[in-house]
Amino acid sequence: MKFFTHFIVFICCLLMVSSFLTSCEKKKQEAKLIIAEQEFSLNKDTERTFIIDCKGKIQNVGDVDVKKVVVTGFCRSCGEEMIPGRWFTSSIQKTTTQKDVINFIGAGDEMEFNFTEVANFMLTNGQKAPELPDKLEVVIQSYEIVE
Repeated sequence: MKFFTHFIVFICCLLMVSSFLTSCEKKKQEAKLIIAEQEFSLNKDTERTFIIDCKGKIQNVGDVDVKKVVVTGFCRSCGEEMIPGRWFTSSIQKTTTQKDVINFIGAGDEMEFNFTEVANFMLTNGQKAPELPDKLEVVIQSYEIVE
């Protein structure tokens, strides 16, 4: 009988401890960011080179504030080799001009971003200015939730 009483007390204590632990657990906060607007533009960098720049707006449609939002662009149809007469991009880490870091976006707010050099183009002899390539996109690389 003594064993049964100790067992019941042990189970009750275990249930109390587990209920305390689960009630103190923080809910995981999630942010939801969307690209509200994006515009790619073709700019002449030098006499024979062109670059693609981007500007737009990012919106925080979530319930939490975010900080250190990193936005950049990619050309999925561009090659990685520097060949005159073709669009190319670099697969190495983005430079500070190739991305924008937004310090803070409150819940429900919208902020502007801009960056350059999404892709590059070198003219060959007698070639006219290029058109924008296909498959250009803006990507939210990272962000942190404000505690």
